[in-house]
Amino acid sequence: MKTVCSSFLKEKILKVFLCISVLLPVMTLLAQKTTMKGTVLDENGTAFHNVTVEAMGQGSQEKKATITDEKGMFVFNQLTAGRKYDFRFSYSDYEIQVIKAFLIEKGDNNSVLVRMKPGIKVLDDVVVMGYGPVRKKDFTGSVSQLGSKDVAERQTTQVSSSLQGALSGVTVTRTSSAPGAGATVRVRGITSMRNNDPLIVVDGVPVNSINDVSPNDVETITVLKDAASASIYGARAASGVVLIATKRGAGAAVKIDYNYTYARDKASAMPDYADAVTYMKIVNEREWNQSGAVAGVNEHSIYDEALINNYWKLNAENPDQYPNTDWAKLILHNSAPRQSHQLSISTGKTRVSFAYDKADGLYKANLDWNRFMIRVNNNISFNKWLEAIADVQLRKTNSITPAYSPAYQMRYAAPVYAGLYSDGRLAGGKDGTNPYGAMMYGGSVDNNSYLLNGKFGLNIKPIKDLVISGVFAPIYTFVKEKSFSKRVPYYAQWDDVATNGYLEGTVNMNLVESRNDNHSYTSQLFANYNKLFGGHSLSIMAGYENYYYYNETLMASRGQYTMPDYPYLVAGPGDIKDNDGDAYENAYRSMFGRLMYNWKSRYFIQLNVRRDGSSRFHRDHRWGTFPSVSAGWMLSQEKFIKDALPFVSSLKLRGSWGQLGDERIGNYTYQSYISFNSPTLYTGNTPTAVQGASAYQYAIKNNTWETTTTSNIGLDASFLNGRLRVSGDYYRKDTRDMLIQVNIPVFMGYSDPYQNVGEMHTKGWDADLGWQDDRRGFQYGISINISDYKSVMGYIRNTQQDNKSSWTLIREGDEYLSYYGYLSDGIYQKGDVPGAVTSSVVSAGDIRYKDVSGPDKTPDGIINDYDRVPLGGSLPRFNYGGRVTMQYKGFDLLVVFQGVGKQKSVITTQMSQPIRADWYNVPGMIVGNYWSNYNSDEQNRAAVYPRIMRDANANNYVASDFWLFNGSYFRVKNITLGYNFPSTLVNKMYMRNLRVFISAQDIFTRSKYAKGWDPEVSDTGYPITRSFLFGISAGL
Repeated sequence: MKTVCSSFLKEKILKVFLCISVLLPVMTLLAQKTTMKGTVLDENGTAFHNVTVEAMGQGSQEKKATITDEKGMFVFNQLTAGRKYDFRFSYSDYEIQVIKAFLIEKGDNNSVLVRMKPGIKVLDDVVVMGYGPVRKKDFTGSVSQLGSKDVAERQTTQVSSSLQGALSGVTVTRTSSAPGAGATVRVRGITSMRNNDPLIVVDGVPVNSINDVSPNDVETITVLKDAASASIYGARAASGVVLIATKRGAGAAVKIDYNYTYARDKASAMPDYADAVTYMKIVNEREWNQSGAVAGVNEHSIYDEALINNYWKLNAENPDQYPNTDWAKLILHNSAPRQSHQLSISTGKTRVSFAYDKADGLYKANLDWNRFMIRVNNNISFNKWLEAIADVQLRKTNSITPAYSPAYQMRYAAPVYAGLYSDGRLAGGKDGTNPYGAMMYGGSVDNNSYLLNGKFGLNIKPIKDLVISGVFAPIYTFVKEKSFSKRVPYYAQWDDVATNGYLEGTVNMNLVESRNDNHSYTSQLFANYNKLFGGHSLSIMAGYENYYYYNETLMASRGQYTMPDYPYLVAGPGDIKDNDGDAYENAYRSMFGRLMYNWKSRYFIQLNVRRDGSSRFHRDHRWGTFPSVSAGWMLSQEKFIKDALPFVSSLKLRGSWGQLGDERIGNYTYQSYISFNSPTLYTGNTPTAVQGASAYQYAIKNNTWETTTTSNIGLDASFLNGRLRVSGDYYRKDTRDMLIQVNIPVFMGYSDPYQNVGEMHTKGWDADLGWQDDRRGFQYGISINISDYKSVMGYIRNTQQDNKSSWTLIREGDEYLSYYGYLSDGIYQKGDVPGAVTSSVVSAGDIRYKDVSGPDKTPDGIINDYDRVPLGGSLPRFNYGGRVTMQYKGFDLLVVFQGVGKQKSVITTQMSQPIRADWYNVPGMIVGNYWSNYNSDEQNRAAVYPRIMRDANANNYVASDFWLFNGSYFRVKNITLGYNFPSTLVNKMYMRNLRVFISAQDIFTRSKYAKGWDPEVSDTGYPITRSFLFGISAGL
């Protein structure tokens, strides 16, 4: 028995030992497993549901996946302690977030917090429309949209500038880079001969300027391009609508964001001009040509040959008496600083933002621009069925500019005149014309502008699916300006005591003060009903809007001040004064509605109608009705598309038709204006001022709305899981009853009135192409947009407009603003016998023109107006833009480009004509390139420009194709390199994010413009600048 028990115990002990031997490694392995937890938030700090989270063990095949719950949380329970993992977070249309080499430690302390960033496509999920948002996939109109990230990365102080090259169908042109300057925005070209500015709507309220909003406050910019999307704004939507939605509070946590940017602005280029010696030689040659160009006779009639030959030596010895003035260098700084501070604080449904921008100009005179903005956006929820909106914005802008602008003459003043003597005294320039002295000491213009606006509303949800909204939005603008012009004495070079006179434009000391106050009130009441049942989706909106605007101006001035440091009206003499004032108002009322329906997001239809009444028209013609209809078909939802084209992610065909109105022609065109004046009458020898009045506007009572009818067909598609995106539209716009000034007899005493007598027809297309991808953490994308349009004049009832100063003609059947002039046929050479000419002085070296026609429509041997023909359109064609983005391990690179593919541009007289006004400088572009009696015959046959002779200017510088050239250009708008510090480091600093960047703007331009001339600016204003920036962004 003992033996049996002993054997049994041994067997049991052996089994236990074997079990322990087998289980011990397993238990040890289980002991090495641990838990990983995390939370995922969206871009607004809200819990993000259904985000895919993948865990990949480094150096092993271990891979796990899960998704976040309603609270944005995820858990991995079986991760190996001591092992490093890569975590990948993905969600459709959001950027993939990756955490590399995260070390899993023993215990329950493994956790991460991840914030997802929206990708390019997320912006398309919701389209901001009039009186309510709409899902992009349910929308059948034509829109383009830009997100806050796209606006911010442009690093501009004005919203308008951030749109350049960013959206198809949107053309943005700058005319200046002066501090605070904006840009001109056009949506799908030209539809009227008058105002083509789009309607700007901020958070549902029409405003005066797109630049009333800080770029840092922009959440989205949506451009409504066709009638289906814009007709809900009927009255002012004919030129398109730009909707701006500002950022609002989201999430309970307090978030603080700060952005700082410092930049140096530098003139991108300045035109070359002749130096003093070259200038003197060409002046002599011009006078020699004028006298007949006989060799040895009057060849140095203005500047002595010995002076010219010894000028550089004399200049080195006495630069005051023998100057070689570079006026642009004298007037401009090499660069000027610009900085921007932006701070925002948000919590719950409240967001407060502050922005301060300051820029010093390139002028060496006192030139300063600064702007302070504060915006408070509030959403206040009282309960489930009542919400209030209270938004307030304040903007203060101050600019100080010289009373005398040197921009024009700094380019053209001749170098042989001194601006500043070596001892610091002011020289007289050319007979007192010294742009440097007038700019520096001629006084200043101090402008202060204040904008206060608000939006106050209620959203009521009385029943399920119905929201009733009421809005009241006041806008107040106050502008105060003080312009004080001072007398600026100048000195002779040899007398440092007595003044020699006062500079041109500064002879009198004057003060002009002006005030401009305006306000507007917008009231809206509308309701949105949205219902889903089965596969049906129905949305109905109806509303009412009232708008009122009032503007008043006041001006007072006094002259011949004696105290230069006391710029107040009371200090001026009472007998030399003037004053003026004016006021006007306008209003409109509107009723509107929209119906949208779709079945299973496959078939769509949208109906809109708006009825507007405008105070600008007589009560019998005041009201207009503007309907639109659109439809769409989501082809990618059809089974036959899914089966045949599996690589297609989405494919939608859409079309629209609608009408839009325009009434921006002034406020009282149906009434006669009365002009008040104070004529002087004599009673004997006694003069007496009396009050007088006269009518000066002819009343046209039957004027009514311009109406633009738009047809649009479009296609939206994406492929390869959304990585490739394509969109295109073709449209036609027909404007009828266009308001044009018609000619009336001068003896009637009225200015030409406006009437509904014109037509314009525009055809165009837009296209967008984009690609984005992620290759093992390297994220990149490229997008390109291009658009084109052509506007042709229709019937205009004999109101042809021939503007010879701008070389353009507006005529029925021609492209709008076509160039109009002569056809050139080279330059006459020695031995040529001029045939048909413009005048008797035409000779060798002058431009030859073709004799096209005469009074009987056949050539008549004379070059005159009968020989002028259309030379092509002046408006840009094939506007394009694009961006390239790259991101890898915290680094990001952005390249933005923009340009014009086709445009006929003019080499203006300012760019090419030498010695204008008998003393201006000679443009460097013609030096060595003009026809000259000093040239050989071979050189003259190769000459690019005509001879230099005063009397020949009337022939050589008239409008002709000789001076037209290809004005297309390509410009790199922005290159930005940034670095985002890793979250592991940032979190230790108790921050959400930290980014630094460097950027260059307008750094490269390729065009056929002459050196120093910018393709966007053909006039002589403040130069376009290129900028170099450094910035930092931080979030707490």
